[in-house]
Amino acid sequence: MPTREPEVALSIEHVKVRFGGLIALSDVTFSVRDGEIVGLIGPNGAGKTTAFNVFTGFLAPTQGEVRYRGTLLNGLAPHEIAALGLVRTFQRTSIFQNNSVFENLLIGLHRRGPSTLWDTLLALPREKAAEQEFADHAHEFLRFVGLERRAGEIAGTLPYGEQRLLGIALALAAQPSMLLLDEPVSGMNANETMRVMKLVETIRASGVTILLVEHDMPMVMQVSDRIIVLNYGRIIAEGPPAIIQSNPDVIRAYLGEGKKRA
Repeated sequence: MPTREPEVALSIEHVKVRFGGLIALSDVTFSVRDGEIVGLIGPNGAGKTTAFNVFTGFLAPTQGEVRYRGTLLNGLAPHEIAALGLVRTFQRTSIFQNNSVFENLLIGLHRRGPSTLWDTLLALPREKAAEQEFADHAHEFLRFVGLERRAGEIAGTLPYGEQRLLGIALALAAQPSMLLLDEPVSGMNANETMRVMKLVETIRASGVTILLVEHDMPMVMQVSDRIIVLNYGRIIAEGPPAIIQSNPDVIRAYLGEGKKRA
């Protein structure tokens, strides 16, 4: 029997974004299948962050459609899209700087909790049970990203790399079925980058599909099953890492520039 191809998780159809006279994305079409790790790369200004903003409801496309597991996302708010299981991180750490690491996870978990304000004020039994469940889950997520020993520390005092890990933990607390990682290893050293690479593989192994934007080419090439290359808002190449690395258009647009910087 032939192996059944995985279902499409995210489908992008002819998406265009225009800001006045500037076309940020032009006829972008691709899909991400269940269980894949797909890298979205390109030079600065290529349209990567614009694409992420469209996929997650922070920006409406000028034309085209975005669907998640068959559901049309056009017109949905970011929290509605997140509730469907499509969750993102951001280039800049989006953590609660003045709260402890543990409290960060509790806040993230409370956003999905069933308890009402009256439950909390009256300390109802179901609220106490929910609080214990949240605490257990918070420890689980911190353990998953390797931050459990930092639980009592103020989030804003963590080293930058660990703040990024906390941001990923917060995204995971939303229970995504697909995670969009926006430059997850930006500003990290080699050891921190390797740590995130292993974490990305572990997240995928847990059943979460991943689309990531990243400038660290060795990282992208190692973790991605497939890579999509944007330049000036258009897709100029798509395929497995080995093919992308040898594509002359990609080398001219991005990889060659990266090698020079390295």
